[in-house]
Amino acid sequence: MFLQRSAVAVARRAAVSPLVRRTLTTTAVRRDAVQDASAQSAKIKTFSEIKSSTDLVGPGAKPGTVPTDIEQSTGLERLEILGKMESVDIFDMRPLDSSRKGTMENPIPVRSAGDEQYAGCTGVPADSHVVTWLGMSRERPIERCPECGSVYKMEYVGPTDDGHGHHDHHGFEEPKTFANFVKPQYW
Repeated sequence: MFLQRSAVAVARRAAVSPLVRRTLTTTAVRRDAVQDASAQSAKIKTFSEIKSSTDLVGPGAKPGTVPTDIEQSTGLERLEILGKMESVDIFDMRPLDSSRKGTMENPIPVRSAGDEQYAGCTGVPADSHVVTWLGMSRERPIERCPECGSVYKMEYVGPTDDGHGHHDHHGFEEPKTFANFVKPQYW
């Protein structure tokens, strides 16, 4: 009885090999595929060689290897990596000017390629209050920080037309804020 149980336990633990091994024809097909893929490997283009969006697709990795970021990235991520390799800041990630307080006559510029942009104000001098996030848009490009009073102005640097062909936004009206009711002489 004890011998019977242990034989069953050993049989359960034993590695089971497949009854049918991989055939020779599939190995030959796979070997041909590897040779074709290595013949098609393309040169990685530099940042200055990028001319259209089709150039932003990487060649991929050779079969059997782990791809690097430059080999597998596509689109904007690839453009950013290629730019960093040549010391070009694609997305202009520099911090905003915090050496002065923005005024209505001389606001702190915030560049944006989109219709909306958020900027975080930490006060003047820097880190004098917690971060206050200010939302600016093309319709309302100037915002004032409620904590320190610094003024920020969005400068739109994107394309002139968004390509949608409609700008009325289906009757949407910007909600009124307290700034709509302040007398002009107080600005």
